[in-house]
Amino acid sequence: MRIADQNWMQVEGFLAGDDRCVLPLGCTEQHAYLSLATDSILAERIAVEAAEPLGVPVFPVMPFGITPSFMAYPGTISLGVEVYGEVLRQVVEGLKAQGFRRVLIVNGHGGNVPAKAGIEDWGRSNGVKIVWHDWWRGPKTQAKVQEIDPDASHASWMENFEWTRLPGVSSPSTKKPMIPFPEIYGMSPADVKTHVGDGSFGGLYERSAQDMSALWTVGVDEARALLESL
Repeated sequence: MRIADQNWMQVEGFLAGDDRCVLPLGCTEQHAYLSLATDSILAERIAVEAAEPLGVPVFPVMPFGITPSFMAYPGTISLGVEVYGEVLRQVVEGLKAQGFRRVLIVNGHGGNVPAKAGIEDWGRSNGVKIVWHDWWRGPKTQAKVQEIDPDASHASWMENFEWTRLPGVSSPSTKKPMIPFPEIYGMSPADVKTHVGDGSFGGLYERSAQDMSALWTVGVDEARALLESL
């Protein structure tokens, strides 16, 4: 259940019998022909669909992440690593103050990963069990990606769902050569934009509805299993 659909009395009632919650982490950055909020949309939706049958509350997605390399693309917003880590710590500290002691973090953006070790350490030191889950990198989800099409990366088919597409915007039908992540390390944002072009890191831009449904089902099920075992 979304916290946005609850009032404080309902959350208080939930906490009388359970101390789990889900915190989605996203980002606002270029995703080629897809929404700038793709990472946020996917993280929050995975979290909500995973938690819904269990009745576990899902907090609003944190919409800004760590993405300095894409700052030359209009609409991208990036936070510094230290700022991001501090904001995340304060959010989880607030969850603890409310009575939540088991937190599943569903992350939708690879650039946020530097905050993982710090927030998990904080949890261990403060009596909060924190499980960080990069939904697209979960073992079962990644196995499904490899089964469908191993040429998959940032802003490729694996992020092209009905809910990340934009009205009136079509993705190319061609297959873009893969751009290895190390190629952009150390580049300025302007050079990244020149090198990457439209923003996709390669592969097909779109696959069939059947493929996407199969991938989504695995992603939701994997996140739900983590929440159940939290």
